[in-house]
Amino acid sequence: MADILVVGSLAYDDVRTPFASREGVLGGAASYFAMAAALYGSVRLVGVVGEDFREDDIRRLRRRGVDVRGIERRPGKSFRWTGTYDFVSDTAETINTELGVFGDWRPHIPEAYADSEFVFLANIHPEIQLATLEQIRRPKVVALDTMNYWIDHNRDDLIRVMRKVDVVTINEGEARQLYQTFKIIKAAREILSLGPRVLVVKRGEDGAALFTKEGSFWAPAYPLEDTIDPTGAGDTFAGGFLGYIAECGGYDDPGVLRRAVLHGTVCASFSVERFSVDGILAVDRGAVDARYRALEELIRV
Repeated sequence: MADILVVGSLAYDDVRTPFASREGVLGGAASYFAMAAALYGSVRLVGVVGEDFREDDIRRLRRRGVDVRGIERRPGKSFRWTGTYDFVSDTAETINTELGVFGDWRPHIPEAYADSEFVFLANIHPEIQLATLEQIRRPKVVALDTMNYWIDHNRDDLIRVMRKVDVVTINEGEARQLYQTFKIIKAAREILSLGPRVLVVKRGEDGAALFTKEGSFWAPAYPLEDTIDPTGAGDTFAGGFLGYIAECGGYDDPGVLRRAVLHGTVCASFSVERFSVDGILAVDRGAVDARYRALEELIRV
C-alpha cells in the first residue's frame, strides 16, 4: 500500500447554508484530503491543533487509518473558519478566520514520514510549502494546492514552488487570476510551462479539467439532487485524485490520470452530501467504486 503524506490545516468550521448550519465541526484541508485518500492508501498527516481540539476528532482520523503521529498539539486555539453559502454559488463567503496556532506554524516532517512517495501540499503559504518539500527525500509525485490570497500577495513565491512540483490543483477562478485571462486553456498552458506535468482545474458543480502537455480531459461532476455543504469538496477531490494515482504507483499510463479525475470527482460528490467530513467518512471503497462506474457510464460515448 502506497504511503501518502498530506501537510495542511486541521480546523473547526462554522458553516451556514440555505438549508441548515453547523458550528464547530471538523474541517481543514488536511482533514478532508486524508479522509478521502485513506480509501486508497496509507495516509500520513502533518498538521497543528490547539488545546481545544477534540480527542474524538483525532480518533476519527485514526479509525479511518490515518497515521496521526505528525499532528502537533500546541497551547492556544485551533484554526477556526466561519463561512456562508447561498443558492447562487458553491463558493463560500468567508465571514471570519481565526488562525490560532496555525498562524505561526512551520511544519516539521517526522523522520518516519520523510520517505513518503506521494505528497500533497495543501493550501498554506508557498514558502512553507517549499520548506516542507525540502524535508522529503525522494518523492515520486508531489501535488500542490493554492488559493487566491497567495496569488494576490505571494505570487513570486507561488511560482517558485510550482516549478518544483509534479501536479498543481487549482480552481477555475484562481487559474484565470494567476495569468490574468478569462481562458482556462491559456492559463493551463502558462502553468504547465513552469514545470508541472499535470494541472487539474477544479470547476465546482461543473466538474474538473485535466491538462498535460500531451492533451486535456474534461469531466463533469457527478449529478446530485442535493448539495448540503460544499466545504472541503476540492480537498476531498484531491484526496481521491492523488489517492488513486498512489494506488496505481504513479501515472505513467495516461489513462491513470483520467481515471484519477473521476475518482476525485466521486469522492467530492460524497463529501458535499453532508456537513463536515461526515459525507466522505460515511462511505467505503465499495461505494466509491460503484459511483465511479455510474459516472463512467454517464460520460461514455
